[in-house]
Amino acid sequence: MAPFQSHETVDILGVPVAATNMRDSVERIKAWIHEKSRAYVCVSGVHGIMECQRSEKVRSVHNSANLIVPDGMPLVYISRVAGHKNTTRVYGPDLLLEMCKESLAQEFTHFFFGTTPATLASLHDRLIRHFPGLRIVGTYAPPFRPLTPDETAAVISHINSRGPDIVWVGLSTPKQECWMAENRNDLNAPVLIGVGAAFDFHAGKVPQAPRWMQPLCLEWLFRLIAEPRRLWKRYLLNNPHFVWLVMLQALKLKTYK
Repeated sequence: MAPFQSHETVDILGVPVAATNMRDSVERIKAWIHEKSRAYVCVSGVHGIMECQRSEKVRSVHNSANLIVPDGMPLVYISRVAGHKNTTRVYGPDLLLEMCKESLAQEFTHFFFGTTPATLASLHDRLIRHFPGLRIVGTYAPPFRPLTPDETAAVISHINSRGPDIVWVGLSTPKQECWMAENRNDLNAPVLIGVGAAFDFHAGKVPQAPRWMQPLCLEWLFRLIAEPRRLWKRYLLNNPHFVWLVMLQALKLKTYK
């Protein structure tokens, strides 16, 4: 665990997911920026938790995060059953918008890392239109391959030269979580936040599920229909397996250290 992680958490298959809500998460991130901390935030749903079951490295990356927020309604319901009635979904795309709104008064600066140049350009323009005065100090679209050590050093140097308060990372899970953990100590930005498909959503490249589907745990169905070839394994195999493992944990037939 990160040394300054002090919020209540719920053990979901060995991953300490914060019993939190959007307002509390925003306030924690703001405090870390003002304190010049070196924090990273995992915005995790069922997919992220299941990736932790497949890889000890990914689980370690999550467990070392300063905050893991519940991005999926199944995680919210588990937290509420565990007694945390005020837990609500901290949806990655909404967290991004909330922090952009807070930034107008706080004058926080933002850097966006991930996706493609075209998506980043559209994201930049749309956010600036929606939040006039928003300070976006840079963007970078990495190649679709692992960066060499020299390339990584150059990217880190570039980000640091721009001086962002928040580095938003949109590489998909678990790539973005591993990238944040691996580069946290070399980046000067107080907070790194992995938000997955939020870049594509806000750039208008991928449609978001209607709001009414989210509390019903049906967002997965909307995304599956929108991107079946890419997401069918994640939802049709991951979700039932997740339910099974949660049942085993609840019945104390499987425990996690």
